[in-house]
Amino acid sequence: MKDKNRLLADKIKTLMELFPVVAVIGPRQCGKSTLVKAVCPDWKYYDLERPDDYQLITSDPLGFFSRQREKTIIDEAQRFPDLFKILRGVIDQDRKACGRFILTGSSSPEIVRGLSESLAGRIATIELWPFKMVEFYEKPLPAIYPLLIDGTTSLNQLAELTTEITPDQTYEHWLLGGYPEPRIKGRDNPFFHGLWMDEYFADYIRRDIQRLFPRLNTHNFRLFIQSLSYYSGSIINQSVLARALEISSVTAREYLEILHNTFIWRNLRSFEKNSLKKVQKMPKGFFRDQGILHHLLKIDEVDRLLIHPAAGASFESFVIEEIIRGLQCTLKAGIDFNFYRTRDRAEIDLIIDGPFGFIPIEIKLGTKVNQRVLGPLKSFLKETGARFGILVNNSEKIEIVADNIIQIPVAYL
Repeated sequence: MKDKNRLLADKIKTLMELFPVVAVIGPRQCGKSTLVKAVCPDWKYYDLERPDDYQLITSDPLGFFSRQREKTIIDEAQRFPDLFKILRGVIDQDRKACGRFILTGSSSPEIVRGLSESLAGRIATIELWPFKMVEFYEKPLPAIYPLLIDGTTSLNQLAELTTEITPDQTYEHWLLGGYPEPRIKGRDNPFFHGLWMDEYFADYIRRDIQRLFPRLNTHNFRLFIQSLSYYSGSIINQSVLARALEISSVTAREYLEILHNTFIWRNLRSFEKNSLKKVQKMPKGFFRDQGILHHLLKIDEVDRLLIHPAAGASFESFVIEEIIRGLQCTLKAGIDFNFYRTRDRAEIDLIIDGPFGFIPIEIKLGTKVNQRVLGPLKSFLKETGARFGILVNNSEKIEIVADNIIQIPVAYL
């Protein structure tokens, strides 16, 4: 299986020049180990899921770090939570030295907590995801992302963007998602994608969930994941989910948090910075990889996907993840992502909130512009003073469709 270049490789190299430790976190099987080995091919590599490496490090961690004081990769670091406190002492012995360690971690809220509590100020944390569309088709980061983080960008600059992604490639990536192994091997054997997905969920629940949450009812949790596929991309009413599965609202909330913290699901918070409108504060959520969603819904063809009731919500989720992944490839800090819905049901699918201001983005599966759809964007621009809004759809070309609103096809993301 040929490894593909990842867009985050250059960002990792830059952060290694600034911090003693870089952590790469994300879902299992998204390519973390492959990425860090490619970035630092000559470094010592230890995997805490291998019994020998686990025993070597955990039996005498101070002795281990007396020998390995730099140029060391530790994979699946969440398996040994005490590692973070020990590593802090090692780093503080030579606080100014940068680029000494790389950690990876998956499927664990423990690693996020451990990194933030024990290594604050000493570590840069990057979230890796399954392939972004341009990564799978081996194209560079689209030019739209440097423009979005530049507070001086004009609509005319956005209108000059180009793309190397075809419509067929867009539909294929939306349908199948971006997990590396099933996408690459699935090209030669289409059945492999579904078989891999079945095993992935079994492994996720057996290895990660049962280890992290031994008291959790895995049968109910599995049913919850299946039921959640019908709500992906919508505002989540936890009480409705709880009643459907005959579990408590507290349990439903706990399951959602577990899925979010293990990188399978994204809870998108509502935008609450507009004082002129009363906004709904219930969270919106979706599966981060649409290949997972479509597998759960038993959709394996683009034509079937396009006529499925979940198509619109799935497409919105796909676009949101593509945008988040693209912006995370930049070095710009302080970017938040929200959705916007007022109590009178004016709705915008994504609000990007950064040092460059607000960027509202409406997402539609179709190809034609409906002026009525632009109403919430126009109102938001007027009320917040945001410089421009974006409509993402499946049209063939970029076009300015209203004052300060530009249509950008998904292929440009």
